Amino acid sequence: MTSTNASGDQSAQAFLTSLSRELFQTEMSAARHCRREADRLADTGPAAALRAVADHADAVLAELPGLAERNGMPVSKGGKMTGALFSQLRDKMFDMLIDSDRSYRGTLLGCYHGLGVVRMLQQLATAMGKVDLEQFCAAWINTRTVLVQRIEEEMAWFAQHPEEALKLARRPLVSSARTRPHAAS
Repeated sequence: MTSTNASGDQSAQAFLTSLSRELFQTEMSAARHCRREADRLADTGPAAALRAVADHADAVLAELPGLAERNGMPVSKGGKMTGALFSQLRDKMFDMLIDSDRSYRGTLLGCYHGLGVVRMLQQLATAMGKVDLEQFCAAWINTRTVLVQRIEEEMAWFAQHPEEALKLARRPLVSSARTRPHAAS
């Protein structure tokens, strides 16, 4: 039995607002971090798979403000900023501590998180009767699932290139300073 009282409507709207912010955050992270990770991996299969997700996230971020406006969702500048912050922290701090393959798997984990967010959003859109939002989620899920599956399949590249897998995802600044040639005295 479904309740349609004002309290339930307010709760559903609050949940929609929360998921909307999380969607902006996860898409910003996907756009920035997948591209950054792809740049580190140069012209490899894993890099191409990550770039495809980043390109999809860019397209979604362009579409999200209009979708949000049509569906009573906030255009989440905070969610975008949070996504950018997480991406920067990971790039500048955490990736100096982990191997390349772990960074790749961490990016894959972030992609799974995005799938979960949009699946939950789709369920809420259905419950709230927001057909436009429900259709957006279905299309997003269909596209992103295939793209994330490709990232997963590309993990085999690391098994075939263990020396690359063991490299640090990002070289520490101190380390790179040590490798520069010193000027003659």
